[in-house]
Amino acid sequence: MLVVGRLGALEEREFRLLWLGQATSALGSSLVPVALAFAVLELTGSASALGLVLASALVSRVAFLLLGGVVADRRPRQTVMLAADLLRTGSQALVAVLLVTGHARLWHLVVLFALFGAGDAFFSPASTGLVPDTVRPERLQQANALMSLSRSVAFVAGPTISGLLVAGVGPGWVFAIDAATFACSSLSLGLLSLPSPAAEARCTRLFDELRGGWLEVRSRAWVWMTVVRFSISNLAIAPLFVLGPLVAQESLNGATSWGLIGTAAGVGAVLGDAAALRLRPWRPLMAGGLAVSLWSLEPALLARPFPTAVVAVAAAVGFGASGFSNAVWFTALQQRIPPRALSRVSSYDWLGSVVLQPAGFALAGPLAVLIGIPATLLVSAAVQASACLAFSLTPSVRNLRTP
Repeated sequence: MLVVGRLGALEEREFRLLWLGQATSALGSSLVPVALAFAVLELTGSASALGLVLASALVSRVAFLLLGGVVADRRPRQTVMLAADLLRTGSQALVAVLLVTGHARLWHLVVLFALFGAGDAFFSPASTGLVPDTVRPERLQQANALMSLSRSVAFVAGPTISGLLVAGVGPGWVFAIDAATFACSSLSLGLLSLPSPAAEARCTRLFDELRGGWLEVRSRAWVWMTVVRFSISNLAIAPLFVLGPLVAQESLNGATSWGLIGTAAGVGAVLGDAAALRLRPWRPLMAGGLAVSLWSLEPALLARPFPTAVVAVAAAVGFGASGFSNAVWFTALQQRIPPRALSRVSSYDWLGSVVLQPAGFALAGPLAVLIGIPATLLVSAAVQASACLAFSLTPSVRNLRTP
């Protein structure tokens, strides 16, 4: 295992600009869940309405991800990301204006969050493809870890800041702040000075581009196996987020316990990203898969449940392992997939990661009624751990080595 001793990626101007913009927008995005929840509840008093708004963003993201990958491989990724950020700036600014002026309606939020999800769908594959253009190859994993680290720090600090802002000035102003952070991200993208991509003949039909991206995925067993592992793992872990608060309410110390567990998860994610800054395993995907199998500890311990402190430690371990695993995964993709196809392959990765998660959320409740909450959590833990272990030990994943 290689050990990298300093944050060299931040010494490079282009990555530093990209990172500053993304860190700023990540902080803004971390404010949104709390503000959105209170905004919708003030408008409707309905949890179902909140679910509708969240679903509109997720469905839109899933629907446009593959198209986003094609566009990011056809056009300069910097331009695609800039356009996506401007769309997200506009959607959040409109939400802010509607809420502050008292003119917001539920359908406004549904439409605007669908636009926001579409922006995400174009931004994510383009971002995966752009990062390698901003740093030297030996600093690529550092760069991915730093990008993830900024999101993890925001995940820890954002909800508390948002709660204070919602209580002090109202949710509308939180969305105004989020829009401003996306504007900052747009500015950082506009300041990047990157070489123009080499011109090459491309397919003119969308289907041919999608098929070309799929062939890149299918021809590499380590890619499609890891994407399948993400799909199963995210499906399996979803009941944790549905049933965990119920366990905390019934058997622990309610919201206080669940808040402490969530804080520990955020701290663990930060530590996992920090580990990825320094450690470069010789077998990156095997190491990442074995590490993230530890995420199964949290639902397994909640099934009993163990004391809050024990579950909190498990949450920190699980989220830390997930952060480390993601950093080495993005690095492996960026090092081995041809640049001309990287965003399309990334779009299949993102799609595989999120497409089954809504089913996990939807099935958690009925399954808990059928077999009980403890059994559902144990099934969740068993499926998540076994999927990670099984795919990590397959030859194509196990034998992939750090260049």
